[in-house]
Amino acid sequence: MGLEFRMGGREITMNKRITQRLIMVLCAICIGLYSRYFVDNTAQFTDNPSTSPFVSEASSSATFYSVTRVVDGDTIKISIQGKEDTVRLLGVDTPELVDPRKPVQCFAKEASEETKKLLTGASVSLEVDPTQGERDKYGRLLAYVILPDGTNISEHLIRSGYAHEYTYANNPHRYQMQFRQAQTEAREKKRGLWGDGVCL
Repeated sequence: MGLEFRMGGREITMNKRITQRLIMVLCAICIGLYSRYFVDNTAQFTDNPSTSPFVSEASSSATFYSVTRVVDGDTIKISIQGKEDTVRLLGVDTPELVDPRKPVQCFAKEASEETKKLLTGASVSLEVDPTQGERDKYGRLLAYVILPDGTNISEHLIRSGYAHEYTYANNPHRYQMQFRQAQTEAREKKRGLWGDGVCL
């Protein structure tokens, strides 16, 4: 059975093979147009930091930003399109070092020094977590900070005993279980602030 249609008052019949080929060509054209539109628009979104300076999950194609300063163990400043912005690391809480409302807490200096060692002069990517919002009440960007080798700074600080896992307002973040396991490991092996007699 073929395809029948009228053109200029004439009835034209196409056999089954020609009909199949015509449908395949039309499908290929549609796929090509869709792919071109999708790729072009995706590139426009990911390559323009002013539109979205983050990735929603770890990605080898992530954009990297220069760390301009380490404020303390869990807060850094980065350069985005020549402008400095503050990033609060997600899922982690290091002892307070620079909060004027609180005294310097146990192991705060050590945690800050570890973050400085890892991130001073480094390039990092930012991984956001849709469950946590993009900024906190102080206007700081909320993101997991990732080194080019894939190291998640939050997890590193927890596993090494420089910080606690932190869940804001009982709202589980993407890596909550993973970070809590890292904290259990650090506590059991008495690393950093979990050492005997370190932070009583």
